[in-house]
Amino acid sequence: MKKQVLALLLDAGGKYRSGEEMSAALGVSRAAVWKAVAALREAGYAISSAPNRGYRLDATPDTLDPAAISALLPTGCVVGSNLVCLSTVDSTNNECRRLAAGGAPDGTAVLAETQTGGKGRGGRSFASPPGGLYLSILLRPDIAPGEAVNMTAWVAVAVCRAVEAACGVSCAIKWTNDIILNGKKLCGILTEMGMVGETGGLDYVVTGMGINLHASLTQSSPELASKAVSLEEVLGAPPRRDALIAALLSALDDLRRGFPHASAEYLEEYRRRCATVGNEVAVLRSGQEPRTGIAVGIDDRFRLLVDFSSSGGGTEAIEAGEVSVRGLLGYV
Repeated sequence: MKKQVLALLLDAGGKYRSGEEMSAALGVSRAAVWKAVAALREAGYAISSAPNRGYRLDATPDTLDPAAISALLPTGCVVGSNLVCLSTVDSTNNECRRLAAGGAPDGTAVLAETQTGGKGRGGRSFASPPGGLYLSILLRPDIAPGEAVNMTAWVAVAVCRAVEAACGVSCAIKWTNDIILNGKKLCGILTEMGMVGETGGLDYVVTGMGINLHASLTQSSPELASKAVSLEEVLGAPPRRDALIAALLSALDDLRRGFPHASAEYLEEYRRRCATVGNEVAVLRSGQEPRTGIAVGIDDRFRLLVDFSSSGGGTEAIEAGEVSVRGLLGYV
C-alpha cells in the first residue's frame, strides 16, 4: 500500500491528490490511505496535507527505498522487479552472483550505498565510498556464452540513455566500458558470467556499474579530480537518485528485451557515442610492450579497430587488453 500511494503522489507531479480519489483508485478505505501516508512520512517523505485538497508530495529522502524506485518503473519492467537495497556490501556484483546461485530470478537488481570490495576490470579494486550509485543486475538470457561477450557494450549504451533521460546531459563512451562526461570518467561497468558446470552453457550474466553522483566523491584528491567527474559538478546539484535508478533499470530492461537481436541499433549508437575513435591510443596486452596507433572505428562485434601503420603494422581489431586514449581529458 505504501508503494501504491507513493506512486499516486509521484504521478500527481507536485499537486494535491485527495484521499478519496486515492482510496477509490486503490480500492481501499481512506483510513488505509492515511496509514500509508503516515508510513511514508516516517520513512522521511515530506508530504503536505490540506482540508478538501488531500496530500501533496513535497520532497523525497535521498535513500535507497525500493518502494520509491519501484513506483517510478514503467509497467511490466522486469529488471528491478526483484529489488535488493543494502547499506553496504562487499560488491553488488558478488551479491548478485550469490543470489543467482540461490535461484534469484531474471531481472534481479542489487543496489548499495557503499562497497567494501568493489571490482574493476583486470581484478583491480574499484573505490566505492558514499556519494556514488552502485548497481548490479542479474540476467538469465537464453543464449550461448559466446553471444554474451558484447553485453558490456550494450550496457554502456543503456547507461548513456538513462543519464540523458534523468539528467539531460549527453554522455560518451571510452572503449569499452567507461562512460565519460565532459571528457572525464563518470561511470565504470563490469560484466561477469556464470556457467552451468555440467553442460558449459550460460547460467547467468551479472553486470554492475558505479556512477559518480556527488562532487565529494571526485574532489577528494587532485589526481581523482583530473580524471573523474560527478553529476553534481555538471548539473550544479546532485540528481534525484531514485529517478536516475529508475531510468537505469528501465533502460536495462529495454536491453534485456532486445539482447542480442537488436544488435544493429545498439551498435549504431555505440559507434556514435564512442569517443575513442579518431584518437591516438596506446594498446597494452598482457606480456607485451604497449603499441601506439590510431583508433579508426568499431567493427560489427564491438571490437576497436586500431591502425598501427605508424609503427609498421596494419589495422587490427582489438577485443581484449587495456586501451589508453591520448587527447581525451583525464586519460593518458
